[in-house]
Amino acid sequence: MLKSGIDQDKIIEMFANASASGTDQLRKGVQQATLAALQGRELTLKNIRGVLKTVAESAAAGAAQNKLPNVDVEALLDKAVTGMDEALLKAVEANRVALQQLVNQGADLREKHLKKALSDLDAMEDSFIAAIKKAAEAAGAQAGQAWAPVLEKLQAGGTLSGAKAATTAEQFVGQMQTAMRDSRAAGLKAAQTLAESYAALVSGVLIGMSDALTQGQPKAAAKKK
Repeated sequence: MLKSGIDQDKIIEMFANASASGTDQLRKGVQQATLAALQGRELTLKNIRGVLKTVAESAAAGAAQNKLPNVDVEALLDKAVTGMDEALLKAVEANRVALQQLVNQGADLREKHLKKALSDLDAMEDSFIAAIKKAAEAAGAQAGQAWAPVLEKLQAGGTLSGAKAATTAEQFVGQMQTAMRDSRAAGLKAAQTLAESYAALVSGVLIGMSDALTQGQPKAAAKKK
């Protein structure tokens, strides 16, 4: 089943068949699926929340179906969260790059679209945790019990993406204060036009980052016969 471009059946199958020794591969699979879903839409906070919730629900559904011996469902869900966190780190970096591009072109970070972008960055971790909570609530009693310690750990330790998002927002607030003093005006009109489509700009940056990483990788070895 595809939901908003997310192959839920593939994620469910990954978790349903995951062995106790294959959790690292599971993390990578979740990271790739989440990143692909984020690349397929504008990077608004609402869209990010929706992606995380759908991926988390699919992971929980698959983990509940896993009948392999010695499989720790809590460990599977923990790897799902880690994979989503890694994908979201790339989205935060895309936000940082896009914001810096706009600032370099003379954009005023007090402009409403960019103020919202900074506010959304600051709220990234809360949105992540809220998405996982909703997925846990939708999972039913048994899966909900498996989610409980994962959520507790998430709330106590936070996320890498949330910490990076907060730092990025703080960085640009500092730049905004400097810009208020310097009052740079060059290129404001062009920058404002870009700012109004900020979410699309960030999405483009994220895709470009992934393309660059792909192009930089060595050619894959020939497949074994």
